[in-house]
Amino acid sequence: MLKKSHYRVVIMGSGPAGLTAAVYAARADLEPLVIEGGGEDPTDVPGGQLMLTTDVDNYPGFPQGILGPELMEKMRKQAERFGTEIAPGVVKSVALRERPFSVTLVDGVKLGTDTLIVASGAAARWLGLPDELEFRTKIGGVSACATCDGFFYKGKEVLVVGGGDTAMEEATFLTKFAAKVTVVHRRDTLRASKAMQQKARSNPRISFLFDHVVEKYLGGPGAGLTGALVRDVKTAEAREVPAGGIFMAIGHTPNTALFKGQLEMDENGYLRTRDGTTATSMPGVFAAGDVADHRYRQAVTAAGTGCMAAIDAERFLSH
Repeated sequence: MLKKSHYRVVIMGSGPAGLTAAVYAARADLEPLVIEGGGEDPTDVPGGQLMLTTDVDNYPGFPQGILGPELMEKMRKQAERFGTEIAPGVVKSVALRERPFSVTLVDGVKLGTDTLIVASGAAARWLGLPDELEFRTKIGGVSACATCDGFFYKGKEVLVVGGGDTAMEEATFLTKFAAKVTVVHRRDTLRASKAMQQKARSNPRISFLFDHVVEKYLGGPGAGLTGALVRDVKTAEAREVPAGGIFMAIGHTPNTALFKGQLEMDENGYLRTRDGTTATSMPGVFAAGDVADHRYRQAVTAAGTGCMAAIDAERFLSH
């Protein structure tokens, strides 16, 4: 049950961006409400993608690393310490052409707010194979972020799934650690830009497996990921490829469907922000974290923009 029906600041999302925004907004005496979010998909949980991450070694302030869920619990307690109200629930619809803004939850609860901070994140695209969630979270070896996890694959052979610029960037980055990187692509040509293709092709540690798809992850508890079963899409021939890690580079989907027709987005659905701020095309609505960031997608950058969004909202309200 919500404490009020109207808030000065409502924050959609309880990941690093949303909770950092909450800390700053609460310390400014704005008494923010955080709507946790989540969904039917088992990977769409309150707290964001770090809730499905084991060791986080690249968040400042934790020299020995920290578990993803533990980091999010600390952020949550910090936000609550300063007076943030955190409510379970998922936003069903928003009305941004009226003031105050109107937010309706899936359970029918409706509330008003003077400002809205959208920190609903973006979901990595996965293959949807059996045991994929297990290999991502418990067994290990399957990831969608080379920058986050590449360090753990020193000296190993890894696969990168995809054929666009992101796949080439991930593959090139992974050569800093992995002994060999194989790009698995379902087509016979890459979609990446010529410059990115040339950079990857000229790297002696990168090889390519065209016209193939990953059909099954190999390995299991104790052994970890040991490889993948791949199939030739033209001949249907299947074979096993050894790998200590598999990285998805087939894109992300920002959680912005609610805002179509209300906020400006780029061609991939990411919210557009203006003039180096977190301000969106609608005055009083701000975007933080992966919902507006298709380039970095890190917990620390999400937290940084959460801070910015809260400051932007405070300044908006003061005027």
